[in-house]
Amino acid sequence: MKKLRNVTITLDEEVARWARMEAAKAETSVSRLLGKILEERMSQQDEYSKAMKRALARKPFLKTNGNYPSREEAHERGRLR
Repeated sequence: MKKLRNVTITLDEEVARWARMEAAKAETSVSRLLGKILEERMSQQDEYSKAMKRALARKPFLKTNGNYPSREEAHERGRLR
């Protein structure tokens, strides 16, 4: 079972009102609603970090000596002359 920790937050009145309404719609407490939102955000960031590490670990697909063409040079090839 997960260990839970109590935290105190301060919200703008309008935000607090919205949070109470959203929690009521979901039939939960504001505390659990915010906990779920924060867990989802944490999970998204974790997945993004993992994907970034995988992408950076891939071998380059262009064979080059480190000199890349400029944007203009890259698009010039397809132009009609």
